[in-house]
Amino acid sequence: MSAVQQPLPIAGDTVGALVESGAQCLASASVSFGHGTTNARDEAAWLVLWRLGLPLDSDLSDASDSVKNQPVAPAEQALVATLFEERIRTRKPAAYLTQEAWLQGVPFYIDERAIVPRSFIAELLVDGGADEYLSDHTHRVLDLCTGNGSLAVLAAMAWPEVTVTGADISADALAVARINVDKHGLQDRIQLQLSDGLDALPGPWDLILCNPPYVNAASMAALPAEYQAEPELALAGGTDGMDFVRRLFAAAPACMSEDAVIVLEIGNERENFETAFPQLPAFWLDTSAGEDQVLLVTRRALAAQSRLTAQ
Repeated sequence: MSAVQQPLPIAGDTVGALVESGAQCLASASVSFGHGTTNARDEAAWLVLWRLGLPLDSDLSDASDSVKNQPVAPAEQALVATLFEERIRTRKPAAYLTQEAWLQGVPFYIDERAIVPRSFIAELLVDGGADEYLSDHTHRVLDLCTGNGSLAVLAAMAWPEVTVTGADISADALAVARINVDKHGLQDRIQLQLSDGLDALPGPWDLILCNPPYVNAASMAALPAEYQAEPELALAGGTDGMDFVRRLFAAAPACMSEDAVIVLEIGNERENFETAFPQLPAFWLDTSAGEDQVLLVTRRALAAQSRLTAQ
């Protein structure tokens, strides 16, 4: 059996040097990314800048950048090294260590009670990618499986004329969502509701946003430790990942207004989705991850499927 490779020590007397050293350390420790960054250097920059209280959008690619060349005292170097050691030892996502996650340029509080926000639905809210499917009658928006409330907040910001309800089965997650609703001053426009699926949410809703638990059982068993640090309830979707989606689609027509739609994220489960719902017309929406991650279905399509299933 080969010896476990030890991470490189964090060293450097400038911000830029600490970032480069930290990136090497993360890479050598084989940590996994995907909770706000996709590679070792970006994550190292995040951790160093956050620990030192510097702007997270600092341009460290410029050799002459004043932040990159800023000297770091030995005591601050030690604080940075301690943070990297914790990231590697615990395998917790960096967002849990900093208790902050950014989505579409908006900061959110986060801790282990809720999944780290990273939904591609956020892009559609900010850039208007789903607007063509909405109408002047879109007033009541539901963010189902709201987690830390980030999509509910972004929806309220994107559409000042709507009211939003953020709902989750987890009271712990809703406590985190409450922090974010209050943080962004949206108490008057966002309500939070404890509910198992749509059970306590009769509507009628004009738009349902949902980033549900959709990871299939085989993928759950193979998740890196960083993902295992998140609440399993927010990830596990059963054998094919579609357990929650089946319940949602069966209950939704009765809880939606006539022209309502659901915007649903299913990650890498498009094949399982299409196997589970072969007759259901779905519009696949374009995101930075392509056209396989987020889909839209209408109430009419769901109601028609329900009638076919009942026959």
